[in-house]
Amino acid sequence: MQTNFTPDQLKDAAMESSEKILRTCVHCGFCTATCPTYLLLGDELDSPRGRIYLIKDMLEGGKPATPEVVKHIDRCLSCLSCMTTCPSGVHYMHLVDHARTYIEETYTRPWHDRLLRATLAKILPYPNRFRIAIAFALLAKPFKGPLGAVPLFGRRLQAMVDLAPSRIPVRSPYDAPGTFKTQEARRGRVAILAGCAQPVLKPGFNEAAIRLLNRHGIEVVQPKGEGCCGALVHHMGRDEESHAFAKRNIDAWIAEMDGEGLDAIVITASGCGTTIKDYGFMFREDPDYAEKAARVSGITKDITEYISGLKLMAPVRETNLVVAYHSACSMQHGQQIRTEPKTLLKQAGFLVKDVPEGHICCGSAGTYNLLQPEIAEKLRERKVANIERVRPDLIATGNIGCMTQIGKGTEIPIVHTVELLDWATGGPLPEALEEKGFSTQFPAKLTTAAE
Repeated sequence: MQTNFTPDQLKDAAMESSEKILRTCVHCGFCTATCPTYLLLGDELDSPRGRIYLIKDMLEGGKPATPEVVKHIDRCLSCLSCMTTCPSGVHYMHLVDHARTYIEETYTRPWHDRLLRATLAKILPYPNRFRIAIAFALLAKPFKGPLGAVPLFGRRLQAMVDLAPSRIPVRSPYDAPGTFKTQEARRGRVAILAGCAQPVLKPGFNEAAIRLLNRHGIEVVQPKGEGCCGALVHHMGRDEESHAFAKRNIDAWIAEMDGEGLDAIVITASGCGTTIKDYGFMFREDPDYAEKAARVSGITKDITEYISGLKLMAPVRETNLVVAYHSACSMQHGQQIRTEPKTLLKQAGFLVKDVPEGHICCGSAGTYNLLQPEIAEKLRERKVANIERVRPDLIATGNIGCMTQIGKGTEIPIVHTVELLDWATGGPLPEALEEKGFSTQFPAKLTTAAE
């Protein structure tokens, strides 16, 4: 794609990066075939190619964002399926991230949109605030129907209440900084991201990961000072906030790397993993953090990516359940991790089935299902229908957002991949399976809506 940026514009590092990305695009349109919003809406401007044209015109002309541009960029899930499809290697993620930051800097959203986004940004990344918000959502659940009539906010309020869990999960004993030592001979030492929303909604994920790692001789540290990775606000264009979260984590992990040392930083939420692996790019122009951020990104691994390098121990119980593996977009498109989780599940004794249209997003996408609930609901229905076609006993995935989104649309239990690996190698039965009546030793087949 030909561009006409001025030399002064290209002095800005973000603009220079975006100009290079724009030049890579050859207008082929392959991306439209795998873009969820284009498949649903059929509008060229709701495809990656269409959004690239809008972004180019906005950035090249130095124009403030317009309502039309904002509408179509906001509808993008950042699922990155287009990057997997693109034969030219267009790095759409960095381009749309820059566009969102530019929008925040040049466009004044309607007051109700600003209020909602600010509320999400000030609650979701903070576990204690998020717990309080869930308590209010539980109180509001009986009034979900009438909430839809609230002017300007109705549909989004309904989505927030609907996606809230049915109860506030109990705090995990692992929910504090500390070191979790292995009883076996130590083979390695890793840090694990506690995160923000996941330890509130599903504290069992990291518990399972720590047990599994300890069982394989890996010492796990949860460093003091780390927290939200910054992804939630980063994808809302709030760069100052996202960089502040990232710097706090970088400082915490570098202290461990330069102290007792780390073999890896292990992530159990693939959405977080995609962002942390991009810290090196995010801080490339920061003289104080460029080198440190690159070091952190360089040793960051998804939990399944790391376990694959250890060689999973043999299962200690029968696990011949049919598992529909849902690969989160951040896993398969963002991190290009496709085979490792399925291979590990098969090694643990599960019968793994791929989901039809597995490359299409479920509609979660961070805060997307709260900000664009109508589109998100249609994508969830499509995803659930495809999952139920393979008639699984359960669903496995590696991202808390996908689990929350899909779980609201089906009675089939959905669990984290690491919970199944932990269970197969000696850990407890995952809570979601226990609630559905599965047996610890002899798992019973679940009669699902799909059957």
